[in-house]
This record gives sequence, C-alpha cells and structure tokens, in this order.
Amino acid sequence: MKLEEIYNLFIQKGIDADPRGKKEIEKRLKKLEGEYAKLDKKKKDEFDKEKLANPFADTRILYGDPKTEVKTVLAGIDMETPEILLADRLKEKGENIDLVFAHHPEGKAYARLADVMDLNIDVMHIGGVPINIAEGVSMERIGEVDRGIAPANHNRPVDTAKILDIPFLCAHTPADNSVYTFIENLMKKKKPETVGEILDILKEVPEYKEAVKIGAGPKIFSGSPKSKAGKIVAAGITGGTSMGSEVYEKMAQAGIGTVIAMHVNEKDRKEAAKNHINIVIAGHISSDSLGTNLLLDEIEKKGVKVIPCSGLIRVKRFKNNLK
Repeated sequence: MKLEEIYNLFIQKGIDADPRGKKEIEKRLKKLEGEYAKLDKKKKDEFDKEKLANPFADTRILYGDPKTEVKTVLAGIDMETPEILLADRLKEKGENIDLVFAHHPEGKAYARLADVMDLNIDVMHIGGVPINIAEGVSMERIGEVDRGIAPANHNRPVDTAKILDIPFLCAHTPADNSVYTFIENLMKKKKPETVGEILDILKEVPEYKEAVKIGAGPKIFSGSPKSKAGKIVAAGITGGTSMGSEVYEKMAQAGIGTVIAMHVNEKDRKEAAKNHINIVIAGHISSDSLGTNLLLDEIEKKGVKVIPCSGLIRVKRFKNNLK
C-alpha cells in the first residue's frame, strides 16, 4: 500500500466509527469549506488545508512522500525519537521498515490536539446531557489543554524521522473512535447490570485480558462491583483527552450511572464519586492498543507487515476471527 492510501483508509475508518455519524461529519466539512473560501489570502496561507478532507486534526502524515510504497510498518502507541532510532536500527539489521506508525499524535498533530476535543461535547450530548450544557462545561477544559500543549517541543520525533528519512504517520482519534464504538456496541450487546459485570465483560476483550497479566487491566475507580450500573456511557474514550471534573454533575443530572473511560485523574474521580457516578477505567494503553489494532488489521489484511512495539498489545481480529 502507498502511504497516502494508509492515511486515507485510517481517516475513513475514523469517520465510520465516529459517534457523530458520517452525515454530521460531512456537514461540518462542507461548512468548513465555505468558511475557508471566505478567508483572505494571508489567512488561507496559514490555514491547515488538510482539515478540508480530514476531520481529525490529530491524525497526519508527519513526514514522508505520500506515494511511498509501504510493505512493513513499525507500529506502537508512543513513537518518539527512541522508537524512530529503533526503526533505523532494525533497518541496519536488515528489516525493511517503510513506515513508523504512532497512535499518539506528534508534531503538528499534537500541536492541534485541542481541535478534536469538541467531540467530547457530542459524546456527552449523545449520553443525554443537553448540548448547550455539554458545551458550556467543556470549553474551559479545551482551552486548558490547548494552553498546556502550546510550550511543548512538538517536532522532536518528526525532526528525527526527517534526518533518518523514515516516513512517519500518526492516527489518534480514528483509533479512539474505533474503541468508543467497540465498547458501546459491546455494552449494548451484553447489557451488564452491575459495575462488576462491566469489569468482567471488559476482561474478556483480548487486549484487556493481556493488560491484566501485567497489572494494567480494567479497574473500578468509583463505585463497587455490586454497584448498579444504570445508564452506561463510554465517555473519556475519544475526544483527544479527558473531559474535566465539571462534567460529572451534568452527567448525573442527565441520568448517566456509569462512565467507562481510558483514564481519569484524582480530581475528576472524586467529582464523579461525589455525584454518585461509577467509573470503570478500561485502561489507557490497552484501550489504545484495541483501537490501533482495529486500524492495523485493515492494512495487514492487504499484505502490509506490522511489527508492534512501544506498548502495543497486537491482536489480529481478521485472522483469529475475534469479536
């Protein structure tokens, strides 16, 4: 496959799994196209034109010719300078690494992480929180993340990839969307009644089962195994990063009983408990592995070899027929 084909395929998989639905994504892209057309030349020059076709600002070809033929990918969760050096070392040893693929965003994709966080607003709205309230409690957190990322040295690994001439791609929200849809469908199918049952169901997913073995499996952060699950929402799974503490009061008012998330800080955990919302942490890197695997399966089916590293728990569903 060509690098651009992999990139476009991952974007399409992200759209297919997006909580907002394909029609809503297309509507937003069309609106953005109209806004772009009205910009003056200076602002058009500064505009990230990839946004006109790719709704995920945290998913980009960071380095490399889009026409590059890719036969072997070194893939992982955090692919930074050490992992790019690993790719170069593997090449020295005779392994033909054509692409380094990262789940977590780097370079310009990391710099624009806050741009995808409005997805959190839609996830809350889908869960029952009125859209104006979801937006109101989210905007401060989005600004906080944007300001926090601003001083980072975003391009370090990208510069390394350029020097070593190794193509570099990241896909963040498409993978996270895939996890969101996977978990939502799993909970609708299994219909757990207690928090303990949610935990048991998650632990049957291969990535989470493997994570249990290394002490990083699903855990209850708020509530108990016997707590009634109530309405279950997979929030804090997609949308860039965690939502912030204010959302839990609004979720409780909307009738949400349990949140399944990748991770949560102590302040947010206490706020959830205060509002009697159960929190089940599926696991960060294990969840990222699940979403990344759902993308990688699509290219491995087409003959691309994948070498996992950097925390990626590789599970091949197309081969093992796992559900």
